[in-house]
Amino acid sequence: MRLSAWAFVTLTAASLILPSCREDKKIDIASRLNPKKMATMTTVNVATLISDSGVIQYKIVSPLWTVYDQADTPYWNFPKGLYLQKYDPYFHVIATVAADSAKYFKNQKLWRLDGNVELTKAPKDVFLSQQLFWDQGRGKIYSDSFMHIETETHVLEGIGFESNENLTSYRVIEPQGIFPVNRADFQPGDSQAPEPVSAQSSPAPKEAVEVKADPNKK
Repeated sequence: MRLSAWAFVTLTAASLILPSCREDKKIDIASRLNPKKMATMTTVNVATLISDSGVIQYKIVSPLWTVYDQADTPYWNFPKGLYLQKYDPYFHVIATVAADSAKYFKNQKLWRLDGNVELTKAPKDVFLSQQLFWDQGRGKIYSDSFMHIETETHVLEGIGFESNENLTSYRVIEPQGIFPVNRADFQPGDSQAPEPVSAQSSPAPKEAVEVKADPNKK
């Protein structure tokens, strides 16, 4: 009887202590969580259309998309790469964006693109850099990094870049090389096709080079 009584007392005490321990652990774990650093959404292998006021603006494709809505500066994160297609009102692709990683700061409507960034504008213009910013709020694209630009009429390289978001009017702030080229004269794989002229092999222009697209050219 004494053993049974002692077992009963022990079990009763344990039943009172263990829940308390579990509650203490829950409280301790919760106190270490920081909602500002936790993703509110994680999506793998995403391909989605983004619209504004009911109009589809662009398509996002990425192997990993995390959303941090509780951060002091809410943002979307694409740490494993981003591919984006921008559409006109008729759902035609007018530009594409590719980058090794990207962040989109929601309140500022600002994209930061990092690592092997490539922008293309229909029909054949290509813009290459290691970092670009796309400010949708102001309708601007800019960079402080090295830029390599190829169009149907010229190749341009330099440091620093400013443009409208349609890439129809832009300038390279510190040009390092520029020359005209007629791409119709060269076929893909042609070993005689010219290479971009670098700062070491041609005189660098002293002033910023500004380019504006022909308004009559589609």
